[in-house]
Amino acid sequence: MTNDKEIDKESKSPSPSERDGERQKLVILGGGESGVGAAILAKQKGFEVFVSDRGEIKDKYKNVLKDIEVEWEEGEHTESKILNASEVVKSPGIPDTVSLIVKIKENGINVISEIEFAGRYTNAKIIGITGSNGKTTTSMLTFHMLKKAGLNVGLAGNVGDSLAKQVAEDDKGFYVLELSSFQLDGMFDFKVDIAMILNITPDHLDRYDNKFENYAASKFRILQNQTKLDQVIYCYDDEVVRNELEKKKYKGARHPFSIKTVASDGGYINKENLIINTNNKLFEMKITELALQGKHNLYNSMASGIAGRVLDLNKEVIRESLTDFQNVEHRLEEVGKVNGIVFVNDSKATNVNSTWYALESFQHPVVWIVGGVDKGNDYEMLAELVTDRVKAIVCLGKDNAKIHEAFEDIIEDIVDAETAQDAVNKAYSLSRKGDTVLLSPACASFDLFDNYEDRGHQFKRAVKAL
Repeated sequence: MTNDKEIDKESKSPSPSERDGERQKLVILGGGESGVGAAILAKQKGFEVFVSDRGEIKDKYKNVLKDIEVEWEEGEHTESKILNASEVVKSPGIPDTVSLIVKIKENGINVISEIEFAGRYTNAKIIGITGSNGKTTTSMLTFHMLKKAGLNVGLAGNVGDSLAKQVAEDDKGFYVLELSSFQLDGMFDFKVDIAMILNITPDHLDRYDNKFENYAASKFRILQNQTKLDQVIYCYDDEVVRNELEKKKYKGARHPFSIKTVASDGGYINKENLIINTNNKLFEMKITELALQGKHNLYNSMASGIAGRVLDLNKEVIRESLTDFQNVEHRLEEVGKVNGIVFVNDSKATNVNSTWYALESFQHPVVWIVGGVDKGNDYEMLAELVTDRVKAIVCLGKDNAKIHEAFEDIIEDIVDAETAQDAVNKAYSLSRKGDTVLLSPACASFDLFDNYEDRGHQFKRAVKAL
């Protein structure tokens, strides 16, 4: 089994917090998990720190900023203070196109992500995971596996505590990072030792000039600083991923995974068996033993399993991890059964591709709760699955016209709801024993909810209230 990597802080050359005898000023835009984590690390490293959030900062984060004596503001961005920065750490949620970011760059100020900043101060081995779907599940499964192996490992990125906070307070030998395209856009020198690219399907195109190729290019930034000593674990069945890797000479050693073909030096399915063969070291287990079922989860399990083999983890540790892992909240989470009707929370499905995987997982009739903030969705790819598996649709959003238009010729019962409780009540009335009520919105949540977690929690409360 791999031993923890020795961490030698002196071997890194981080950007100095002092230059020419003058203390450097780090401005952090966004007072959430990543921003406050960056503030903790920056303060520890001797920077002058200022946190600015146009929205409202949660009390728990305000208290942290007060404790570490960092100046902050909310409800506005004071440009005179921000444009005085040596460097800016930007929340992933802020587009590069907003006027303030444009002005910062015009003033010659470097704009980076919290991950990029934190990476300057750790020598941990990094397992980075990106893709349009499955990132959270695969990240948590990989973290579960490394932890079970006894490694000193942290979970960060889009899940867990911020990387910067962990580096500051309890640096690890390994980090498993869920990396969104927004985070990757702000990463320049950061290097991922083991990179996973799960899939690339249209998502967040409004942030990329509505050009899929721009979005895909952001995902491949995960490979930008790899050497021939690093590893790339990727889905061979995803045409976009496969073609990009065949087209360009990325340096990392490649480990494909597939459910359609035998993947050499990677993972594949042979009848009822999941097989991983890396460096001529064979690992095999029954598909029926996997904790995560469904075609999409075969991909997630293979990706994590390959990472385990690349790290030379004990085979039994890998097997146990793939067998006893408990799926993440809001991702195909069964939350209850009422009069023989099963209720499933897949609130994390914020795009059409995620919902495709969800619908594909069920054989019983589905009453589908869908809707929210549409991100340029094309529902055509769902038509066949909806025809085969969906008996009724409940639209949960402020503007449901596009959903009605897409499915009114396929589904007879399509109704609207503006609260989670109303949606659950209507779905229940449309269901019969043996059916599944599936919340898989295929949309962002911000029209009616704070975020997808809030949407999922309200759905679960509504089910319990039946």
